[in-house]
Amino acid sequence: MEISGARILVAGATGVLGGLAACALAERGAQLALAGRNQVRLAALARDLGGPPARCFEACDLDQCSGLGPWAERALSGLEGVLVTVGAAGFGAVESVSNAMAGHLLTVNALCPMAVLRGAAPVVADKGFLLAITGETYDRAAGTEAADGLTGTAGDLVGTADYTASKAALSGWLGVLTEELAPRSVAVLDIRAPRLDTGFTERSLTGRPPALPPGADAMKTVHSLLDGIASL
Repeated sequence: MEISGARILVAGATGVLGGLAACALAERGAQLALAGRNQVRLAALARDLGGPPARCFEACDLDQCSGLGPWAERALSGLEGVLVTVGAAGFGAVESVSNAMAGHLLTVNALCPMAVLRGAAPVVADKGFLLAITGETYDRAAGTEAADGLTGTAGDLVGTADYTASKAALSGWLGVLTEELAPRSVAVLDIRAPRLDTGFTERSLTGRPPALPPGADAMKTVHSLLDGIASL
């Protein structure tokens, strides 16, 4: 896909990763529509990028989320791609995480991206793309095999059950969406990026993160992601 001139929605543009992605896309000539939670940061980002259309939304308002794709398609007179970088961190042993917090993590990390892409799917162009980030935590939880042949989890995942479950739910949903949109050649991208140096885990809504390795360079990861999109 040619990024220059492509009409792309970035949902989560006021987060660190979303902001980096928006700036990198603009540098490559994409026509952007920006959506984010923080109105002040969203206005500043839009101003820095030359005034693309921008809209505030709340991740917990799923109707707002599903309306972003149609809004962007109208604002840009077409839509070739969607990036969803929305997410929230939360940690704690299963007995210490409240049902309300577990529900919040599931909403922000799974139901919100699902709603954004659900609304965008009918309006994104054939041979376009829909992208969401699940992360490598889910990979480790799903793929670690114990010596007895039973599936286990790595020690550094202790205290991440609800967070990991929310990412696993999104990943499973994306897999089915891939099949549904295959006849239109729309690429559905499940980005399982490593932990990045964005301060994401330090902004945890609850609990403390387990011991984690240093985060990977976020900007380098963003450029690798865009290179992948360009190769579609």
